Amino acid sequence: MTLGLGTYMFRWSIGHKDLVPDKPLTPMDILTIADTHGFKVVQYADNMPLETLSDEALQILYKTSCDKGIALELGTESFDADEVARNIDLAGRIDAKILRIALDTKDAAKPVSELAAEFTELLPQAKENGVRLAIENHFNFPSRRLVELLDVIADDSLGVCLDVANSICAGEWPMETVGILAPFTINLHLKDYVIIPDAYGVGFRIYGCPLGTGKLDIDAVMKALQHCPGDMSVILEHWLPKTNDDLVAARAKEHEWLAAHIKAAKESVPSKWL
Repeated sequence: MTLGLGTYMFRWSIGHKDLVPDKPLTPMDILTIADTHGFKVVQYADNMPLETLSDEALQILYKTSCDKGIALELGTESFDADEVARNIDLAGRIDAKILRIALDTKDAAKPVSELAAEFTELLPQAKENGVRLAIENHFNFPSRRLVELLDVIADDSLGVCLDVANSICAGEWPMETVGILAPFTINLHLKDYVIIPDAYGVGFRIYGCPLGTGKLDIDAVMKALQHCPGDMSVILEHWLPKTNDDLVAARAKEHEWLAAHIKAAKESVPSKWL
């Protein structure tokens, strides 16, 4: 596997929904950070869509990534055929081999046959541009439904972006999700989490934490994915919570967590995959 940096590693420094810093990180900033830490892949997800860049800025970013030896990947959220088509063309322009598509609640409400037909129409375009569509198991799209979708389409241009923690929201524990989706995985999102009981005993909450310090069994994940090719990207992400509305502190901590993630990944991911 090839260690990669995902833009959701910098949710608060890029800006999320109404919480946008005065000087948000730019795509070039992310590329510079990736180069500084020795990453070989950057996945620009839906929180930093490259389709908003001018043609000139996109070409500068692509040339810089080539000069630094960093491959680019793209990501969208929810299925919109027009948006996916635009990003497939964009992927072809920057030689991105992976377009991750996070399916969620409204996608789960569609019949699998309908969703499969929409994906199938896009596959010739994806093949022409040399990109594979990696469907992410997102919060409210159950893993078994995702497998059903893949079985209906049955095409090698389509696979899974396996996020090891997202499907807790869908009632699956991480190793259950990994067991279901590992055979179809072509892209990996690696993050960690903790479960903290409420101080008054009213249930519990799930929070992100630095990789290797929480409940994720990284060794078990790697074992389940040992069949994957050596050039598959493993994208580092996290769920760093914003506390007490202190966004300045949260943005600083994103860099601290990145360093911890890199250290844990290098210790836990087999060296032949790094």
